Amino acid sequence: MQLVLLTALLAGGGTADAEPGFDNAADAAAVIAPQLQTGTLIFSEGDCLAIKAYSAGPFTHVAAVVIRGDEPWVYDSMNGVGVRKLTLERYLASQVPDEIHLFHPSRRLTDEESRELETALEDRLGTPYAVMHHVTGNRSEKGVHCAEYVTDALMSVGLIRAERPPKVSPASLAEGITKNEIYTNGVTIQVARPEPTPPDDASWCGRMWFDTKLCCTRCCDQLTGWFLCR
Repeated sequence: MQLVLLTALLAGGGTADAEPGFDNAADAAAVIAPQLQTGTLIFSEGDCLAIKAYSAGPFTHVAAVVIRGDEPWVYDSMNGVGVRKLTLERYLASQVPDEIHLFHPSRRLTDEESRELETALEDRLGTPYAVMHHVTGNRSEKGVHCAEYVTDALMSVGLIRAERPPKVSPASLAEGITKNEIYTNGVTIQVARPEPTPPDDASWCGRMWFDTKLCCTRCCDQLTGWFLCR
């Protein structure tokens, strides 16, 4: 299944650069990896109804990139998982089929800033995910949500300021960094969802059973995305 890239107008910016659509995360990672730098942010436009309704914006998740050697590593705080670090390919695979938007720092971070950002992100690995405190804006002992985690890391190197990081949402973070010209828009991509196929020797009943299981799985995935934000 070949997807056509959706070129988007991002908050506070112009038209994103064009890249082809991708059939899998490996191809997507190979193409966009050279464009990344330490401090690049990856925003996802997913299906979570709660986040979209509360933040009044399209973005439902955000992650930060650190380049170590020649390899980009992606840090985020994910519902049901907590703060984690993934390779670019694994991260993109985890976001399928969400639309992905890249934002790059307007200036490259210094070596010292890059080290400080990596330290801030590394220090919270394993922290649980929590989001209910976003409503109050107070810190929670239960954990951090994605935008709070990234905001804290960016604040640690003086890139941004926020009075109440728990109140920051992916949408408000994207708006703030672009309106203040701290970040610029990169590409917008979407990776195709893998399409399972029944065995070649499957009978008519076998194909019907395969299609039924696939339909139920897709429905469950959609509901999980809408209401559990996963």
